[in-house]
Amino acid sequence: MINVRYPFMETKRLSFYLATEEYLALNLPPEEYFFLWQVKPTVIFGRNQLIENEVNLDYVKNNGIEYYRRKSGGGCVYADFSNIMLSFVSPTYDKSFVFESYLGKVVDLLKGLGLDAQFSGRNDILVGGLKVSGNAFYRVKDRSIVHGTMLFDTDLEEMVRAITPDNEKLVTKGIVSARSRVTNLKEYLSIDIETFKGYLERNLCDKELILDRSEIKKIEAIEKSYLDPDFIYGKNPDYTIIKKKKVEAGLIEVSFVIKNQIVKKINILGDYFLTGDLETITKPLINKPFTKAAFSEALTSVDLSECIYNLTLSDFLEIVF
Repeated sequence: MINVRYPFMETKRLSFYLATEEYLALNLPPEEYFFLWQVKPTVIFGRNQLIENEVNLDYVKNNGIEYYRRKSGGGCVYADFSNIMLSFVSPTYDKSFVFESYLGKVVDLLKGLGLDAQFSGRNDILVGGLKVSGNAFYRVKDRSIVHGTMLFDTDLEEMVRAITPDNEKLVTKGIVSARSRVTNLKEYLSIDIETFKGYLERNLCDKELILDRSEIKKIEAIEKSYLDPDFIYGKNPDYTIIKKKKVEAGLIEVSFVIKNQIVKKINILGDYFLTGDLETITKPLINKPFTKAAFSEALTSVDLSECIYNLTLSDFLEIVF
C-alpha cells in the first residue's frame, strides 16, 4: 500500500482532504493508497443527511467549528486535531471486501498494541466494547474510497454539543450516552498520537508518494465542489420549525418554512393582541438566513409592539432562538 504525503506541513480544511481522495481515485494508477490527516474542530455529515437534523448550526458557527458534507453515506461525525482521519483508496469497488480488508488491517494493528479491538456492525471499530472508529464508503468510477475517524483524545463533550440539536437536555443526555458508548485510544495506550500515527503508516504501507505542487492545484480544483453551497445544503428539502414561548405579549407560536437555512414562510399564532399587520414582522424576514444575527438586523428598525401588543424585539428573538 502506498502512503501518500503532501509537500507541506500545514493543516488544511477538511474539504481539501476529501478532494485528495477523489484525486487519487480519478488520476493515479490503480494501486492501494492510504493517508492520515487531522483537522481543526469540524463537523462532517453524510451525503443524504439533513444538516439541521445533524448539526447544531448555532453552536458550531458561534464556536468557530467548520462543517462540510461528504460524498459518502453514513452519519454525522465530529473531528478535532486529537482525532485521526484515515483514508483508503482501493482499486476495487467491492464494498464488502474493501471494508473487511482495510478495517480488518486496522483492527489487527490495534490488537498488535495489546488492545481488545474488533470490527463491529456496518462500519465501526470497537476497543473494549466501546467505539473508537466509524467509517464510510463510496464508489468513484471503478474504485472505492473508505474513510473514517480514529478517536485518540477527542473532546467528547464538544463533539456532542456540535452534532446535537440545540437543546440542553438533549446535549446533556447525549454526553452521558457518548461516554458510555465511545472512548479515546489514549485511555488504553501509553504512546502519544504522533507515535501512533507512525505505527499505522509503517505497518500499513510499504511505499511512499509525495504529491507535487501541480497535483495540489488539481486537488484544490476538486475541492471547490465541496465548498459549493448547493452541495452543502442542496440535499435539504423544505422543512418546518416551530418555536413556542410565553412572553409578556402572551403565548406566541412562530412557525417557519426553511429551505437551506433560508426563511421561506412565517406564521405567528397565539393568544396575543393584534394591533397591526403581521407582515410588519414577517415580511422583513422572508429570504433571510435563519440566524439570530440576521433576524436582529432585519427587525432592528421595526417596532414590533405596533403589530403585537407589548411584543419587543428581544422577546421575539428569545421565542425563536
